[in-house]
Amino acid sequence: MHEFIHRDIEQTVIQHLKTFPAVAILGPRQSGKSTLVKKMASRFSSFLYMDLQNRDDLNRLTEPTLFFDANEKATICLDEIRLVPHLFSVLRSIIDKQRRNGRFILLGSASRDLIQQTSETLAGRIGLLDLSPFNCKEVQGVSQFSLNKFWLRGGFPDSFLAPTDDQSKIWRENYLRTYLERDIPQLGFQIPALQLMRLLQMCAHNQGQLLNASKLSGSMGLTHPTIRRYIDLLEQTFIVRTLQPYQANVKKRLIKSPKVYIRDTGLLHRLLQIDNFNDLMGNPVVGASWEGMVIENVISNKQDWTPFFYRTATGDEVDLVLVQGRKKIVIECKASTAPQLSKGFWNAIDVIEPDKVFVIAPVEKSYPLKKNAVVCNLIDFLT
Repeated sequence: MHEFIHRDIEQTVIQHLKTFPAVAILGPRQSGKSTLVKKMASRFSSFLYMDLQNRDDLNRLTEPTLFFDANEKATICLDEIRLVPHLFSVLRSIIDKQRRNGRFILLGSASRDLIQQTSETLAGRIGLLDLSPFNCKEVQGVSQFSLNKFWLRGGFPDSFLAPTDDQSKIWRENYLRTYLERDIPQLGFQIPALQLMRLLQMCAHNQGQLLNASKLSGSMGLTHPTIRRYIDLLEQTFIVRTLQPYQANVKKRLIKSPKVYIRDTGLLHRLLQIDNFNDLMGNPVVGASWEGMVIENVISNKQDWTPFFYRTATGDEVDLVLVQGRKKIVIECKASTAPQLSKGFWNAIDVIEPDKVFVIAPVEKSYPLKKNAVVCNLIDFLT
C-alpha cells in the first residue's frame, strides 16, 4: 500500500467545484485521478464514487435520472464516463433542472472523447482540468526520493513508488501493453498494436526532435495522413506531447513543424530499453530525456501559460517559451552540472525578449547568469 501523496491540483479542483456544476479531470490512465478524488471525499457532506467499468455500478445507472434525483444532495464521481456517452445529455438535463455547483466530478483518460461530448452538451456547465502523473515537486518529500530515480522511472505513481527498478520496469512494460491492446480498441480505433508500438518506439528514438511525418510514413509503410492521425491519437490519450513553434514577429525563417516528446520519461526509457540510471547516462538520448522531463514538469505546473519552442532555420533556438498575455518566460534544459549556452541561444533571447530566462539543470544551488537570467534545478523552479 503506497502512502498518499498530495497533489498540487487539489485546491484548483476545489475552486472549480465551487464554480461549476460539473468538473472533468482528464489525464492518462493510472495517473492518480481516482485516488485524488477518493481522498478528497471527506470534504463533501455526501459523496458517491462510481466506476463505470464496474458492472454493479453500471447497473445502478440503468435509470440514471431516477438515480441522480435520489442522490441530488451528493457529489457524484463518474469514473471513465466516456464508456457511457449517453450520460452526458442526462447530466445536462439534471444540472439544468437543479443547478448546484460541485454536483458531478467526471474522470476520463482520453481527452478527445470527453471534450467533444462536453462541448456539445455541457458547455457553460463544466470546468476542465488536466492531471498529469506526479511532478518532482510533489514527490520530493517521499522517503528515499532522488531526482535520478524520478527521472529514470517517470511520474506514474505505481512506477515511481515501486520497491525496485525491476518492478518499476515490469509495471511500465505492462502499462504500454495494456494501453495498446485494450485502451486504444476501447476508444473505437482498430489499429494493430505492433504498428502503434513501432511508431511509439520511433518517437522515443526521436525524442524532442521535429515531427517529420513523411519520414515516419516512409519507414512504416503508412500514408502521411495516417501518421498524423496516429500521432494525434497518441497525444489525445496523453502519451505523446507535440510542442508548437513560437512565431516571433521577425523577418527570419522560422521552423513551423512541431516537436514531439514521449510525455513520461519512465515510458520513454522503457520504449528505449533503458532500465537503470547508468544505462541512461551512457545513452545518446540523455539530453533529450532531461529536456522532456523538464518540459513536462513545467507545463503541468504552469497550466495557465501557453508553451512553445523557438527555432530558426539558421539554428538559433530555445527549448521552451511560456507565454501568458504579454509575459514571456524562456527555459533552456541542460543535463549538465556545468551548463554551456550557445551563441544561437542568446540570439534567440534577443529576438524573443523574455521577462525572465531560466536554465534548468541538475545543479545543487541556483546562481545568476546575467540580468533576469538564472541557472536553477527543477525543484527550485517549480517551487
